[in-house]
Amino acid sequence: MNGFPHPAAWIHLDWVLVLVVAWLLTGVMGVLALRRFRLVAIVLFPLSGFFSLALLGIALSAVGSGPEVAVLPIGLPQLPFHLRLDSLSAFFLIVIGGVSAGVSVFAAGYFRKGEGTPPGLICLEYHVFLASIVMVVIADDAYAFMVAWETMAFSSFFLVMANHRIPEIRNAGYLYILLAHIGALGILLCFGVLQANTGDYTFANMRAQHLSPFWGSVAFVLAVFGFGAKAGLLPMHAWLPEAHPAAPSPFSALMSGVMLKIALYGLLRVSFDLLQTRIWWWGVLLMAIGLATALFGVIFSTVQVEMKRLLAYSSIENVGLMCVGFGLSLLFSAYGMTALAALALTAALYHLLSHAFYKSLLFCGTGAVLHATGERSLGKLGGLIRTMPWVAWPSLIGALACAGLPPFGGFVAEWLLLQSFLFTTGLPSSFLNMLVPVVAALIALIAALSGYTMVKYFGVIFLGQPREEKLAHAHDTGSWERMGMLWLALGCVVLGLFPNQLIALMDPVTQLLVSAGLGRTVEAGSWLLVPVSIERASYAPAIFLLGVLASFALAYLFVRKLYHGRTRRAPPWDCGYPWQTARMQDTAEGFGQPIRQIFEPMFRMKRKLPTPFDEQPRYLVTVEDPLWHWLYLPVAALVERLSKWIGLLQQGRIAVYLMYSFVTLILVLLVVKL
Repeated sequence: MNGFPHPAAWIHLDWVLVLVVAWLLTGVMGVLALRRFRLVAIVLFPLSGFFSLALLGIALSAVGSGPEVAVLPIGLPQLPFHLRLDSLSAFFLIVIGGVSAGVSVFAAGYFRKGEGTPPGLICLEYHVFLASIVMVVIADDAYAFMVAWETMAFSSFFLVMANHRIPEIRNAGYLYILLAHIGALGILLCFGVLQANTGDYTFANMRAQHLSPFWGSVAFVLAVFGFGAKAGLLPMHAWLPEAHPAAPSPFSALMSGVMLKIALYGLLRVSFDLLQTRIWWWGVLLMAIGLATALFGVIFSTVQVEMKRLLAYSSIENVGLMCVGFGLSLLFSAYGMTALAALALTAALYHLLSHAFYKSLLFCGTGAVLHATGERSLGKLGGLIRTMPWVAWPSLIGALACAGLPPFGGFVAEWLLLQSFLFTTGLPSSFLNMLVPVVAALIALIAALSGYTMVKYFGVIFLGQPREEKLAHAHDTGSWERMGMLWLALGCVVLGLFPNQLIALMDPVTQLLVSAGLGRTVEAGSWLLVPVSIERASYAPAIFLLGVLASFALAYLFVRKLYHGRTRRAPPWDCGYPWQTARMQDTAEGFGQPIRQIFEPMFRMKRKLPTPFDEQPRYLVTVEDPLWHWLYLPVAALVERLSKWIGLLQQGRIAVYLMYSFVTLILVLLVVKL
């Protein structure tokens, strides 16, 4: 099909393209109003949030409809853009629209004058980023996909470099773009294998190819490498804890909540849609990488003392758990167990959607704290629930959801994933039947450590007494930031209270990818979530919420009304020490000390011990990533050494260059003659 089809044939897809153009025009308007701060912040970013809501509505309507295709006559000759909107694309458009709506509104109140890049230029980069990630999702050929993918990479690079005058931020940006391009090479090679020497790089042609197990495995491994670099899978994770703290908080929220998910979209598209072959060890490989990534991320998040770095490692953990779910689904699908494959895939997709909302919410809350206090270190915060309640309470919802506690979406996702592992006893391999329970136990450990991390995050920042005098003057957020955070918090609550409806919404996605779904099963349960059968397991979020509210009401009634009769305040005993100060509170370093001791072999720690002669003794522990020293620094040193050797060829003399050409010509002639 050439040119634009009749509008009636692609009613959803054309509106998606209209929104892409609208975002690009919004970015251009930002450049025209380069330094007009109020116009950019109060008009253009809220307008962008409206476009995101429109995208959410279109995607919700399109997720259950059939595929819609179009060919745009742009690009290179004989290489137009092929576009396709199916249920998988629509699901990820829901993620993009739902999260970016809240982040855009939050950004309207977040930016301040005189911070880094001019506001109009930030507006352009932001909206080019949003337009490019939408184009990645609806691309239906390798050319359109890679153009959109690289646009997403470069626009996000400039967003990370918004405060480029700081050397650490420049280093983080360069590391990010380097690993992004290394991953892009893997993706490009993957598409080269998938087209099977046909010269046709459309996804429709790739779906029609039936690759041999060898070439299918090559394509799968390249996809895991390429998309895993963008998602933050080990060992390509190093950019993530550097770029997230460097970027402004709204962009950190979009990178963690949306961009990481786009990488997972690419992995799903290749593994479940373009590849027609399924081999059992693909699932085992993806589960192993995901489990290692999740365990690594959660352990390092527990010992962080900087807010955004803690959340960045937490994102690594969550991406790893999603890949565990994808790998289990691949394993079930390879053995023809489609119902269990649908259960595992649904758990991973639910986790993906939940993480997009609660991690974006936590990054927005962290940005509000950073603006109000000027502090990134957890060790200099505390007691902010009194001065910043509009930040504290939504952040508490995000922390509870991230910890996997009911009645929020994080619990539903992890509960479904554990249910998937409990039903694996029917696998034909005895080795896999023995291995899977071990993986389930490790997932339970990861979930517990994630809860530990969120207790540290919320408790150290918002509870207790302020650790610095200036925190008493911290200001709460403005109306735009409140609305953005409340929208994201509402998403966390909806995902927790209405799992049946949302799983039914995902049913077309799992039907497309594994030819099975949970839609009919969960619809029969009404308000009771029954993933397989009522005899095996069930969960009632509404009843659980009512039980929690009733418990709080009874506690208030008996303790505050019947037992005391009136409110009485008195200082605690404090073991005979009457003066309470912030120094008596557990610090962020002290909170992570048990984890450092238990998992000490996984860390690279530097200790600075005080001496008896120090006027102000201080004990300092620095935890570093061992992979950075074992992998990245040796590779960097090797590349530098090779560059010096190759640099010897460049003498700056024309005679030497002519000699190189002559020697090359002689070698070519000898090879041809032989």
